[in-house]
Amino acid sequence: MREFSPSSRRPRFLCLQNLGLRFTRHLFSGLIFSGLFFAWAVCFAPKSVAEDQYRLPPAEIVEIVDAEPAPRTVISPDQKWILFVERDALPSIEDLSRRMLRLAGLRIDPVAHSSFRTRFDRALSLRPLQKPEAKPRTLPMPPGGRLAGVSWSHDSKRFVYTVVTDSGSQLWGATTNPEEAPRILVRNLNTILGGPTWLSDGKSIICRVVPSDHGSEPSPPSAPIGPNIQETKGEKSPRRTYQDLLQNQHGVELFEHYTTTQPVEVQWDGTITPIGEPGVYATVSPSPNGEHLLIARYEKPWTTSHPHWQFPQSVEIWSSKDNSWESLKRRPIAEIPLAQNIPLGGVRTEPPSYTWHDMRGASLMWAEALDGGDPKREVPHRDRWVVLEPPFDTTPIELWRVEHRARGVSFLPSPTQFIYSEFDRDRRWTRTSWIDVRSGETVILEDRSVRDRYADLGRILTEVLPNGSNPIVQRGSWILRAGSGASKTGLFPFLARQNLKNGTVEELWRCADGSYESVVRAWENEGLSMITQHESPTTPPNLRLHHLDQPPTLLTHFTDPTPQIRGVKKEILTYERADGVPLSATLYLPEDHRPGQKLPLLVWAYPREYNDAKTAGQVGISPYRFTRIGGSSHLHLVTQGYAIMDGATIPIIGDAETMNNTFIDQLVAGAQAAIDKAVGLGVADRKRVGVGGHSYGAFMTANLLAHCDLFHAGIARSGAYNRTLTPFGFQAERRTLWEAPEIYFGISPFMHAQKINEPILLIHGEVDNNSGTYPMQSRRMFSAIQGNGGTARLVMLPQESHGYRARESVLHTLAEMVGWLDAHVKNRTAEPSH
Repeated sequence: MREFSPSSRRPRFLCLQNLGLRFTRHLFSGLIFSGLFFAWAVCFAPKSVAEDQYRLPPAEIVEIVDAEPAPRTVISPDQKWILFVERDALPSIEDLSRRMLRLAGLRIDPVAHSSFRTRFDRALSLRPLQKPEAKPRTLPMPPGGRLAGVSWSHDSKRFVYTVVTDSGSQLWGATTNPEEAPRILVRNLNTILGGPTWLSDGKSIICRVVPSDHGSEPSPPSAPIGPNIQETKGEKSPRRTYQDLLQNQHGVELFEHYTTTQPVEVQWDGTITPIGEPGVYATVSPSPNGEHLLIARYEKPWTTSHPHWQFPQSVEIWSSKDNSWESLKRRPIAEIPLAQNIPLGGVRTEPPSYTWHDMRGASLMWAEALDGGDPKREVPHRDRWVVLEPPFDTTPIELWRVEHRARGVSFLPSPTQFIYSEFDRDRRWTRTSWIDVRSGETVILEDRSVRDRYADLGRILTEVLPNGSNPIVQRGSWILRAGSGASKTGLFPFLARQNLKNGTVEELWRCADGSYESVVRAWENEGLSMITQHESPTTPPNLRLHHLDQPPTLLTHFTDPTPQIRGVKKEILTYERADGVPLSATLYLPEDHRPGQKLPLLVWAYPREYNDAKTAGQVGISPYRFTRIGGSSHLHLVTQGYAIMDGATIPIIGDAETMNNTFIDQLVAGAQAAIDKAVGLGVADRKRVGVGGHSYGAFMTANLLAHCDLFHAGIARSGAYNRTLTPFGFQAERRTLWEAPEIYFGISPFMHAQKINEPILLIHGEVDNNSGTYPMQSRRMFSAIQGNGGTARLVMLPQESHGYRARESVLHTLAEMVGWLDAHVKNRTAEPSH
């Protein structure tokens, strides 16, 4: 490994600013070389074909991974009941090895007729919320059944839960009355494209079931029936790189077979009424008054080049006759074509989604693009909101226009008042406003950079009414907001109220110093009340009930699942990059660390884009959160004697169109600052430093090893390393490969594999479905390093996607990480401690 001179802040690599036309001239010859190299790597490079068995990390890590997690909680809308959803720490590799179909961007469990789940819950119990001493009542499930979801009715008297068995999915119903036994409502549930939805009466449910004449799964042809063909006719249609698309006619048949469902109404007494006919339904959404259904169906021909959500759709309103779904009145609303010829960063000109007005019986709303869907077109208003009233046969009425791209709407108790958001792509800016369409009055409630944590006023709180509507909590002119409370000293969550008439904000409550307590739910009923989740460095998260004029009441008593790590030391660090940009990280030290003891250091990070240095340096972490280490987290390494700088800020600052021009320079500067801080504190040994990251953090890791000598080894998990394989943009990059070839070449570590002379561990799930991070990215990166004489290890995890779920995979990943860093970082010659 080359030695890095601490006196030089600039790494020895070719700056992107100097690449210029030189890279442009040589790019395509380089790509030809890359293609030839790929062919050599696949056909002739030495391979290790022996499959190693799953390995285990040190016993203390296994014990932490296997610790049983606290149950998940689901509180009833009226805050009187709580469901406890129990789960195992991790599923087994056998669970992940169930048959899965990858079709049109979907991952389908063909047995359950549902989206493929990597983990299930195992038990469900019920208890009065404000009686923590009461023993929860366990709900029954069939032998071998696995819990896949739970939902409360609006009136809090009933709930349903989905159970998956070896013969399919079932919908069970239960009440809060202990004398009423739960029962099966539906035996052939299909949730692939949508789950159960309550009707306004709180007793009936709209869901989708497997059609009675479904038949058996289509068999694959014994031989191909012809070539798979795609065609383009001169129209630009740039697209991100999607996986799991339809591959052939058999895939088309499977997609149609498993996504075809029959909509039904299920009454609480078990009566099932079919609605319409079987079809491939993207949306089946009841109106607030329960008299209409918003129906969106995917239409043929299915395409092999787009995921299902970009398929053509027909949108209709189905209205019941005489309160019966057995005869329907249908009104066409829109025909949405295939999502193609859309500019990068743009939207469909046809509305891609519709929503019911929550405070009207049956009014349909949507946002329409006024700029042709093109974000680069200069227009005074990009979108407008419109409404269509029953009987849905008139022209939609425009309600208001927004300057930037519409980003959602929320409803107030008054049907003429709304709170809506918009997003300015050029500045990465968000704006939230209140409007009364009757008077035309508008008030801006929030106007900030999306990265400005300190100015974030928090989420606007809503409530569930007995009829199922979900308006914003409003009393007089005031609404409630709850936020994380980011500040220079960490996170201090808060509850506040905001005046709709002038935007004034008044703080009502804030988390006390020394703990972390966030708002789960708040409501006003004879005074302000809220449920919070409270935790501290030594006490696990538990729910508390607050009446703001009284001391809080503890609602749950979850215990510490991993007391063995309670002595781990944690501290927020703030420091500066060489150019003055403020940065931060969380430093973790082993319990037995002694002052002055220099430890091997792991820097774990994920680069993020910012418009300015001010927001890049904001602190978004808390020193008072309960330390949790689970799954394949890199924090397990603190038990092995490592200092860890977690979430080290690696900001990429600049204009949204060109910031990647200086990506490498800023990457190295951020890494240098992190190491200097840890070394300056006397806790890290500069000669024993590793770097790691997941996804874009893996991309960062490979680039740092290629372009500087700060690190002695790296861990790159589920990354993308050749940006020519994501040619229509990636992460925040807005230019295409053909518009900025020197950038794509310059920041692709694959193109600089010959410079990676530090050991790198590459880990990837074999069925990764994340856009851009194809498993071949890691395979080809390994081949490139191997072909150039570098040191690397490639671990491909069977049945795993972008994140790792199976216990065997998680433990093996941790064993690999510990072994790699011990060999190439910890056991290097250390600096003397003082």
